[in-house]
Parts: sequence; C-alpha cells; structure tokens
Amino acid sequence: MKQERRHSVYPQHPPGSEIIFRVPATEMTFVDRLIVSVSSLTIIGSVVWVPACIAWAWRRWKNVKDKRRKALYAALAIAASILLAVGPHRSPHFGKKLQVRKWRLWQAWLRFIAMEVISDTANNNRSIDVKEEKAILAFAPHGIFPFAFAFAALPEIAQSAAFGVFRPVVASATALFPIVRDFLSWCAAIDASKSSVDNVLSKGERIGIVPGGIAEIFEGYPKPMTSPNEEYSIVRKGFLRMAIKHNLPVIPIYAFGATKMMKRLDLPLLETISRWLRISIVLFFGVWGLPIPFRQRLSYVIGRPIHPPSHANGDEEHVRAMQDLFCQELERIFNRHKEAYGWGHKTLKLLKE
Repeated sequence: MKQERRHSVYPQHPPGSEIIFRVPATEMTFVDRLIVSVSSLTIIGSVVWVPACIAWAWRRWKNVKDKRRKALYAALAIAASILLAVGPHRSPHFGKKLQVRKWRLWQAWLRFIAMEVISDTANNNRSIDVKEEKAILAFAPHGIFPFAFAFAALPEIAQSAAFGVFRPVVASATALFPIVRDFLSWCAAIDASKSSVDNVLSKGERIGIVPGGIAEIFEGYPKPMTSPNEEYSIVRKGFLRMAIKHNLPVIPIYAFGATKMMKRLDLPLLETISRWLRISIVLFFGVWGLPIPFRQRLSYVIGRPIHPPSHANGDEEHVRAMQDLFCQELERIFNRHKEAYGWGHKTLKLLKE
C-alpha cells in the first residue's frame, strides 16, 4: 500500500496544510470490492442476520418433539450464548494474537475509501505531534455508521502513519451488536461512561472520541427543515471537562465524506426511542438497499490542538470557553478544506449541547 508524505497536488489543499497519509484510489481492485461487500454484509449486516438466525433456531426448537433432544439443544444454546457474551475471545489480548490491526481486510477498506489525512496546524505556536503527545482526539461527524472513526482506530497503518495509538470511546449500547462488539473489544475500546474514560486518562493513555455520539446520526438531511447542502456536528461538553481535569489538549479532526457512506429513512419516532434508550435505532441502507456502503472518499483534516485555559478548574465558564474554541477550529478546517473536497457549496452547522 503506497503512502505519500508531501504537499498535495491533487486535490489542491490550502497553503499551510500537508498530506501526511494517503491511499490512492487507483489501487482499488475487484478483490478489494469483494472483501468490502462481504465484510459489510457480515459485520454491519449482523444486526439483521443474527436476530433472524436466532428466530429461525427458536422456531425449529419449538417444533422438536423429543424432550431430551429439546433439553440438550436448549443447554447448548445457553452455553454458546454465555461463551459468546463473556468468552476469552473478547479480550484485547486475543485481538493481538490474531493481529487484527494488520488484517488484509483493512487494506481493502482503506483503498475503498481512498483514505487521506491532512495536517492543518499552520500559524500555531503550540502545535503538537498528533501521533505521540498525550491528547484527546475528537472526530466529527459520526455518520450513520461510524466508518471514519473505525478506520482511524482499527488499521495499524492508519495509527502508525497518521493518528498514533489511541483507545476509541464507544457508546455502551455497542455491546448489544454482535461481531461489532468483538472488534471493539479487540481494539481495547472504552465504554463512554464518565468513570471509564476518567480511569483510562488517569493512566496516561490516549483516547479518541466522537463528541456528537449517536445523536448526531439523526441530524441533517433528510430531517425536516434541513438541506442536503448542510453538514451537522454536535459538540457536547463532557469530553472537554475531561480534558480540563487531566490538563490535556483536544485535537479536532473533521472527516469529509463520513455522512455520505450510508443513507437513512427519517422516522422521528425512532429518533425519540433512540434518545430515550441511548441506542441508535435507525433504518439505513447502502448499495442496492443492502448494508454495503456507497463508495465515498474519506478525507481527514487534523486541526490545531485546543488547550485547556490556564489555571482552569473545570467550572462552566472554562468549559464553555474551550467549547467555543473547539467549534471555531472545527469550522475553520471545514471551511478551509471544503473546496478541495468538492464541497464548496456546503456549510457546517454546529450544535452546542
């Protein structure tokens, strides 16, 4: 897989920005497309086919007449469920043994999205090396399915060349999704609870987070009163409070194209239920109406680090000040690079919560 570390000539990015990682789209092969399609149906589609298989097995079990066979099948099903839920295969150590981050699977996906990472920290005297320094990496937007966040966290080559090693922070509800939860376990993902994040940061580990969370899925078109020419991002305060508490900079990263890899149906009732249950219940689709994403180039732009105010004690005034700076930087990198991505007609709407 080829990498480039030079000033961009295609597309033409603004002065002061530099491509630090690029996977040329021309390297995409038929085998890559096949790998992407099959893995999408297997992993993303597991939210459909796993419950369907369980329902089929339940009907078959109910039709078994022999009581001993019925009891045996029930015991095997219970044992298998427990093993899948809490078995040793869900340990990060198991993922290391499998060398998950080096799988051929990620090479196919990175070529599929023609991944590009651009650094834009010009005129910033307090810039840091995003790969090395302790920081909170804040990715936006979430997208219907968090592809951009996943491809920054999972492939080893993306971390070694662009983002550095970090532990992704994920919603508690992801534990309900089969297969997806195993991949998250293998990459040492952290539950989004305050105590879990606080504990990891106290140990000096780096984390990556999507500030908008699953609520961001429901913002933007086709939601009523929105336009296809608008991109939305929610900026909450929780991760900024953590940054102030642990005196860590926050690095804004905008992923162009993240919202276009899947489409969704706008069903307000599902949005209400999702917010209430704190889990994303959304009807989405991709190519041919299947859970196979549309091919969309993902261009990550790394902005200037936002440092906690001097002598900040975490009060609301300091948090709001840091939130304002974060929003300003996210808007800056979006507006500077939208022309290069072909989104000159778009505007970014930031929702503060």
